[in-house]
Amino acid sequence: MSEVGTTFDTASVTTEALAHLGEGLIAYVKQVRSEDVPGLFPQAPHIAPGLKLFALHAADGTPIMLTDSREAAIANAWSQELQAVSVH
Repeated sequence: MSEVGTTFDTASVTTEALAHLGEGLIAYVKQVRSEDVPGLFPQAPHIAPGLKLFALHAADGTPIMLTDSREAAIANAWSQELQAVSVH
C-alpha cells in the first residue's frame, strides 16, 4: 500500500478566501460559558454565570443562535440547510 500525500501552499490562500470557505454550507457548534455570551452575542439578555451553553456560528464566524442544547443548535443548522460541525 502506498501513501498519497497532498501538498497545500498556505501562502496562496488569502484571509478573505478563508473567511468565505464553507459560506452558506457549513455552520459550527461551539460550547461556551454564559460568562462569554456578552462578547459573542451583545444583544442577548443577561444570563446567570456558570451555565454551559452552545453557540451556532456561520462558517465566517457570524453568530447565528445561542441555546442550552447541542442538539437544538444542530437542528437549527439543519433547518437552515447547513452542515453542522463541532468546534472544541
